Amino acid sequence: MHRQRVLVAMSGGVDSSVAAAILKEENCEVIGATMKIWPKELCGQEKEKSCCSLKDIEDARKVCKNLGIRHYVFNLEADFKKNVIDYFADEYLSARTPNPCIVCNEKIKFGSLLKKAESLGCGFIATGHYARIERNGFCRLREAADKSKDQSYVLFCLKNSQLKKTLLPIGGLKKDAVRDKAKGLGLDVYDKPDSQEICFVPDDDYSGFIKRYRNIKPKTGNILDTSGKILSQHLGYWNFTIGQRRGLGIAAKNPLYVTEIRPKDNVIVVGESGSVKGKKFLAKNVNWLIKDIRKTAELEVKIRYNHRKSPAFVKDIGANKVEVSFKEPQNAITPGQAAVFYDGEYVAGGGWIDRVISQNEYDSFCEITKIEG
Repeated sequence: MHRQRVLVAMSGGVDSSVAAAILKEENCEVIGATMKIWPKELCGQEKEKSCCSLKDIEDARKVCKNLGIRHYVFNLEADFKKNVIDYFADEYLSARTPNPCIVCNEKIKFGSLLKKAESLGCGFIATGHYARIERNGFCRLREAADKSKDQSYVLFCLKNSQLKKTLLPIGGLKKDAVRDKAKGLGLDVYDKPDSQEICFVPDDDYSGFIKRYRNIKPKTGNILDTSGKILSQHLGYWNFTIGQRRGLGIAAKNPLYVTEIRPKDNVIVVGESGSVKGKKFLAKNVNWLIKDIRKTAELEVKIRYNHRKSPAFVKDIGANKVEVSFKEPQNAITPGQAAVFYDGEYVAGGGWIDRVISQNEYDSFCEITKIEG
């Protein structure tokens, strides 16, 4: 019987390195693969904590040599630029807050790289994500054993056909155990810091990147309070995101937050903490991972990676869209971010936040419903 051949996406970090080591211990034929996605024009801006850099490629090569497995480098710059970087810039310029890591997973790691794996005769692709996949005919995506590192949120977009070909070897381990295993194997990356930034924005300056990438010049606009009063001016709406507090340059008795971005007239609206809370929104391009979800289901929902799951009603309204109603108001529901739905530890599905329904709009809707009822 032939050993199962698996392609492991090797980022040069400790998680993917240990994933490869575990699969080799399980007698799989392991092939390491690193994606070269770093844009040529940014090669001089690399930092130690950014991922997918030339240094990371070299780290991955050394790990593969240590483990005694083959290592390939695939140039996916063109796919990455088209599907991830362009999307990132387009979303900000549309006054939406993107999540390029999720799109990278969908289009690049489990898209372009999966095709490379299949061309090499690999039955599976594996990554160092902290999440679990349960297989019983239909695959179910489950949170990691280490809840503090759980990455199921960024995998909601995978189709069942992709999950069937995916292995997540470290999903049942704690982070400390992963580092200990790497150290025990003599892998130099055992204490390598986790990547904290978007790989193509190593200085964490999103607005600066967009201005350079799209050659955008500063454009003066007004910052208004919720009553329409001009409080200050800014140099471009693309410099802001919903819920932003820092960098507003406004002296106020109470902290102010960005509550609205109007790209057409280059206006930013700010308000106190209460005005940035919301309960209801619409999400589009929904991907369901549990088939037997009711038309309206009571689930827990995360509206960003670090958001705590909160109870909500998720109503399927057709056309691959849902209406989500939280039981309690949540801070900064942000168009462009992913909303992921959980049934306990399992990912039921998720979509992209399209529009937030204001409290006034929600109250009016409820009143109309009462009258018509």
